[in-house]
Amino acid sequence: MNPLTDLELVQQVRKGKREAYTELMRRYQQRVYWVARRIVGNHDDADDIAQETFVKAYLALGDFRGDSGFFTWLYRIAVNLSLNTIRKQQVMNYLRESPMISSLLPAKENPHAELEAKELESKLQRAVALLPEKQKAVFVMRYYEEMNYEEISEVLKTTVGGLKANYFHALKKVQEYLKDEIATIKD
Repeated sequence: MNPLTDLELVQQVRKGKREAYTELMRRYQQRVYWVARRIVGNHDDADDIAQETFVKAYLALGDFRGDSGFFTWLYRIAVNLSLNTIRKQQVMNYLRESPMISSLLPAKENPHAELEAKELESKLQRAVALLPEKQKAVFVMRYYEEMNYEEISEVLKTTVGGLKANYFHALKKVQEYLKDEIATIKD
């Protein structure tokens, strides 16, 4: 008996057969992991990305049209998640380079790093809450939801250029807020 094709397995998943999705995961788990690993460069992030890829794919399976192969579709999800992970790391690295902001970020050898990270996240959320509505929407979709500019453009019905400007201004305002928070703490 010939094994089922990816498309046949997708159709079975849509009919409620979860074991069909387990088979798709078995087929592509290693490949998805290595796509992510090559992009992000470390095991832990790649492992998280691989898991998230399969969760996102499962949740979006109804949107899979079959225009491309199932692995091609998974590959695109994994690449986008990997690139978003790198972007988040770049933002954090940028923030760490600021002497004022770095004092809020957890040091790797600090035993209270988790508490400090939660405190920073709380400050970041307060900063985002103060943004003008459009900048807040763009920042949340880009930073937290990890959407690309084209996706955000479709949701907000605006240009990619305008979105990039909004994100840039939002990021600057968040950085200023965090600097002010640090200055208040040090006074």
